[in-house]
Amino acid sequence: MAKKISNKFWFQLHGWFSLPIWLLFCFICITGTISVFSHELTWLTNPDSRAHNPSQVSEMSAGSVLRAFKDEHPSADVMGLNVREPYLTYVVMFTDVDKPYALAYVNQYTGAVQEINDGNTFINFMRSLHGWLLFPWQNGYSVGYYLVAFMSLILLGALITGLVVYKKFWLAFFQFKLRKSQGDRTLAADIHKLSGVWSLWFMAVMSLTGLWYLTQAVLWHAGVELEHHETLNAANIPNSTINTNAVETSVDLALAEIQQQYSDFRPSYIMLPEHNRDTLKISGANDYVLYDDYSINIAYNTWNDTVVHHANPDSMTGLQTVMHITDPLHYGTIGGIWTKVIWFIFGCILSGMSVTGFIMYQLRTKRARSQARSNARQLKAQQG
Repeated sequence: MAKKISNKFWFQLHGWFSLPIWLLFCFICITGTISVFSHELTWLTNPDSRAHNPSQVSEMSAGSVLRAFKDEHPSADVMGLNVREPYLTYVVMFTDVDKPYALAYVNQYTGAVQEINDGNTFINFMRSLHGWLLFPWQNGYSVGYYLVAFMSLILLGALITGLVVYKKFWLAFFQFKLRKSQGDRTLAADIHKLSGVWSLWFMAVMSLTGLWYLTQAVLWHAGVELEHHETLNAANIPNSTINTNAVETSVDLALAEIQQQYSDFRPSYIMLPEHNRDTLKISGANDYVLYDDYSINIAYNTWNDTVVHHANPDSMTGLQTVMHITDPLHYGTIGGIWTKVIWFIFGCILSGMSVTGFIMYQLRTKRARSQARSNARQLKAQQG
């Protein structure tokens, strides 16, 4: 009797972890699944984002791309440069007299500015929708970010209780069972169980990476700095209020110095100095397995063109390591297009599981109500 009660308890708990917020969870899964192909969808939906190379020339340096943009928009105040896939243009982030914030798509093979937008692109919209449900950010945090990250606990709870409820789940790896002739409820249950078993690893990855995002939100909210931010002191700055060194030249010099140490270094993000005591910051990656595209970071003094700080995976703290491996695991970028395809497929499966779970709940509730009405009629007949 105790065992039956225990099984019923775990089954109900599994339902509570899965069902009350099934619609929101399904929505987050779908938007995240679409975001897996963010770069590919950008290329597909926006011709101006494509880095055409008709003359088959070598790629321009990052400094040359910045110069080409400044030549065309001399009044712009450039904040940084984002380097994406080779088939996509570089993205220059800037402000101007009529633009409080804007992005410029600059072709790294021709130097042409192919588009200027305000950042409200399709993929930015999808990632914001997935990451924080478009809730506003105030004082360094967003309620939507917390809500999405909290789903990791729901998913982890559903995973654990599902394993407890589904006895000998490993048999599903060898027995492909879909009972189509025993009613909708049985078919939905079979699809739900089969999808769950084959998605165990994916649910574990999503729940654990989501748990880190929740932890990261708490740390951000508490003002904890996870990354090192280097600024210059008076000894590093000459007795001048104007830096005569061109920042575009410093960008190329800094990249050349990094590539001497990492021959296959790929820059991802370049942030220009915001003020005289600020540094030029360059982030990128090379062949470190599992780490994101921002795992190698340098801070560069543009006054005398020297490196003042250097960090890579070998020098990271435990929290920094987790932070830099979470995104590739969450979005499936660890192995290029093929792992993206796998993540997309299992993202669709996970989205479908929330639907089949809801169908099972609806059918079970309908059956329970029908049974209750039948029992009531029988009791009334007996009393009459």
